Amino acid sequence: MGDHVREGMVRPAYEQPGSEIQPFHIAIPQAALDDLRDRLRRTRWPSEVAGAGWERGVPRAYLQELVTYWATTYDWRAAEEELNRYPQFTTEIDGACIHFLHIRSPEPGALPLILNHGWPSSFVEYLDVIGPLTDPRGHGIDPVDAFHLVIPSMPNFGFSGPTADGGWNPDRIAKAYVELMRRLGYERYGTQGGDYGAFVAPAMAYADPDHVVGVHVNAATFGFIPWGQPSEEDVAAATAVEKARLARLQNYYTQGSGYAQIQGTRPQTLAYALNDSPVGQLAWIVDKFKEWTHPSTELPEHAISRDRMLTNATIYWLTGTGASSAHLYYESNRWQPSLASGPLATPLGVAAFAEDIAIRRYGEQMYNIVHWSDFDRGGHFAALEAPDLFAGDVRTFFRGLRNASRSSM
Repeated sequence: MGDHVREGMVRPAYEQPGSEIQPFHIAIPQAALDDLRDRLRRTRWPSEVAGAGWERGVPRAYLQELVTYWATTYDWRAAEEELNRYPQFTTEIDGACIHFLHIRSPEPGALPLILNHGWPSSFVEYLDVIGPLTDPRGHGIDPVDAFHLVIPSMPNFGFSGPTADGGWNPDRIAKAYVELMRRLGYERYGTQGGDYGAFVAPAMAYADPDHVVGVHVNAATFGFIPWGQPSEEDVAAATAVEKARLARLQNYYTQGSGYAQIQGTRPQTLAYALNDSPVGQLAWIVDKFKEWTHPSTELPEHAISRDRMLTNATIYWLTGTGASSAHLYYESNRWQPSLASGPLATPLGVAAFAEDIAIRRYGEQMYNIVHWSDFDRGGHFAALEAPDLFAGDVRTFFRGLRNASRSSM
């Protein structure tokens, strides 16, 4: 983490010794915020092709306006106060610091559930579903559907900070999270994840099948899409919804996967730009918030509040993890996934939102799919874009698994 941030954090991540779980409180020094605003004001803006719009990436006029808002109107201190309302902790596992939120439900029969974010997201993605999931009674929902929530910052992301070594692929992250749930005393629990979290959540079930009662995913790709070009038979058999998803997948391969190629092959080369320029970091993130939200043809703040998007980006900047988080793609390109060991027996549920590309027939080859929902709104960052649909689907999926879990808790 950067020096300014390091000086002002309560119990900085990399100073956590051993396996003790320590309270954590976000306290960013004013010098770090002043430095951010100074860098924003001194941005050297690039040229652009007239009239290109979003075709070649984030347009200069849009980003200039967003950066002006970031520098003059966005209030990190208000965001920091909101984040600190939730109990936060750190613990060292496998040589890495793990930062996490841990929110216990007031309901005694609540099911423990770990929520796993992906890139370029953070634990901020889940803020709007914490209340409905942990305190359903207070939100007019049946209290039988309550959860105790654990929401980690992935290693190399956010307040978990950069790791000291490589090799942090989804399986290693999953094993660290299994240990985290053990340390918290949870004998039986569910896992949920989107984007790379949809890699980690099933991997936790592979690593801990006796304790994971079910896996719920959104923004799922690995195991839910064809390898290479789909066959003519598959295309012919596809429903209208599936054909639209295959078309989005093809567009991703041809127009939208450049970031993954760079992060998967040269993350360190990219790191210098992400770690030195907050505007470069913001553009790298905003490009995906625009492309992956619903509707993807509109501005990202039409789907997600501007302040939420900037809180997410500011965490990447202040913790210096824009660079380290990119290495997840490099590690994953060299990863032998758990799926290689055979199909997953643990019950799995899928929420496919309007911008997702998951197709059931492919998923059924490797997963024990017992629940599938298709939604006509919401996108990649579902808990931010459609928290009502997200929380409702999580409740529905795990409702049928609770009796089995309670008998073993």
